[in-house]
Amino acid sequence: MDGSDRRRGMAVLTEEGMSYRKRVHLTKMAVCMAFLVAAFLLLIVGMADASRIKEIGYINGSRTNQLIGYGLVIGLGGTGDKANTIFTNQSLANMLETMGIRVDPKTTKVNNVAAVMVTCNLPPFARIGSRLDVTVSSIGDAKSIEGGVLVTTPLKGADGNVYAMAQGPMIVGGFLASGQGASVQKNHPTVGRIVNGATIEREVLSEDYKGSDITIALKTPDFTNARRVADRINETFGGGAHAKDAGTITVKIPADMRSNPVQFVSMVENLDIKTDTQAKIVVDEKTGTVVIGENVRVSTVVISHGNISVQIKEDSKVSQPMPFAQGRTVVTPDTQISVREDRGKFYLLEAGISLRELVNALNATGISTRDVITILQTIKASGALHAELEVI
Repeated sequence: MDGSDRRRGMAVLTEEGMSYRKRVHLTKMAVCMAFLVAAFLLLIVGMADASRIKEIGYINGSRTNQLIGYGLVIGLGGTGDKANTIFTNQSLANMLETMGIRVDPKTTKVNNVAAVMVTCNLPPFARIGSRLDVTVSSIGDAKSIEGGVLVTTPLKGADGNVYAMAQGPMIVGGFLASGQGASVQKNHPTVGRIVNGATIEREVLSEDYKGSDITIALKTPDFTNARRVADRINETFGGGAHAKDAGTITVKIPADMRSNPVQFVSMVENLDIKTDTQAKIVVDEKTGTVVIGENVRVSTVVISHGNISVQIKEDSKVSQPMPFAQGRTVVTPDTQISVREDRGKFYLLEAGISLRELVNALNATGISTRDVITILQTIKASGALHAELEVI
């Protein structure tokens, strides 16, 4: 073998070694990526049922407040309240009188004005001059408030004080077009919204955070969740949290953080806990909706459900007399009734079945949602359903 062949052989060996090392490196990277993905999925599964404290409770009672006001929408193209709407005419007359114009509300006939209720939510810690979105809803017989402008309307709280003033053109997510013989309507043209339509004029007094402790009020009182919130805070800050009852947790601010309570509150409200839910089934008989909670359990029970179908068919027969019989034509009813009863099947539900097994068992019966509601009510009456059944 000459020198050139030897050099070519060494080059081939070198390339094979580099290729092998590259494959080993890529394999290690793939293993690391797979490990990271698996760890991320396990983290997601572990946090699937977790919620932050800020989602399940209020800090020091900081919550939104509802505001409401009565006002007028003007500039409508003939779609406002009718002339016999007394409160609209009276409100228009009162508004004009404040401007030095006196009119008789009984003789006032306009159809481009509508009486409305204005509502909005005042968030906590809102300051004077901040802007709020408002919702405008017609309370008269106006056909549409599209294209109208809300006249300055004071918004009051539950204590009767004015906290904001609303005014401006509205955005209506629908329309109404009508003629003499037909009309077309989309969504609700009698409800509109004004973005940044209200200005805050009065602040809601909020509790000061300069003290040595804070209070967490759970939105849904529950002893288990209250204990878990207190335990989670104690694990993070080394103590200081105490659950007073099912809906209140008191937390002492650490001494080294009392100079910056906002930072402490931010850390507390972002702590996550695994929330516990009450075993409950909610049914809406009007729409046939059934919502089953996770912790619902059923004792051993046997279910049999059979339907009875009754079909009634009405028909009329005309009895015509023969010629020259001097009789009368008589209409006689013909009613046909048929009754069909489905053969019922028995289904066994074992004790302590999971939510998935309960749903599969109900689906296996092949019945409608309204029949499911009847079955759930019957199981509850038998004492085999270990959950609260709420009908709305």
